[in-house]
Amino acid sequence: MKLKLSDSAIIDLLGGSTKVAKLAGVTPNAVSMWRKNNIPHEKFVILAATLERESNGLVTRKDIFPQSWHLIWPELL
Repeated sequence: MKLKLSDSAIIDLLGGSTKVAKLAGVTPNAVSMWRKNNIPHEKFVILAATLERESNGLVTRKDIFPQSWHLIWPELL
């Protein structure tokens, strides 16, 4: 069974708006907006490996990007 988390839960798992903002190179206000409007794809790619590590593998990059993970992270093949 795959674990499905809301964007808000993902931000919390990654340490909150300020930490995610630093990881993604944006302002904390931008991250706060993501809680309502979804994390942009290009930023999610940046955060995915950290999410995989912080969730102890419960949420993997392969789960997050099932159609394209092999193109983004070929080293996972």
